[in-house]
Amino acid sequence: DFPYLCFVGFQLRDHLENITDTTSGESVVGVIDPRDIKIGSRKYYRYLGSLTTPPCTENVVWTIVRKVRTVTREQVKLLRVAVHDDSNSNARPLQPINWRTVQLYRPNEKEEN
Repeated sequence: DFPYLCFVGFQLRDHLENITDTTSGESVVGVIDPRDIKIGSRKYYRYLGSLTTPPCTENVVWTIVRKVRTVTREQVKLLRVAVHDDSNSNARPLQPINWRTVQLYRPNEKEEN
């Protein structure tokens, strides 16, 4: 199996290297149509939460696909460099769900055809 990030319809390495190059100022990396991302299933979970890194901003929409995917160590390394993340894990432990509602989206058969 190919790692998941290879399927997102663009060259991850090229985009991340452009993002991490801070010497040339801003650069246009193009547009990615989220409909081009092939996740293998149209079923997913969604909830309103917060960022995992300080300042842990609230009202972030999280979307989680049902099937676990893999990424390579190299892809993780490139992503960390792009966001300047020197940590080895999330910035905080698992938080209580509190009032949040987790919803499962399942398109009906007509929508899938």
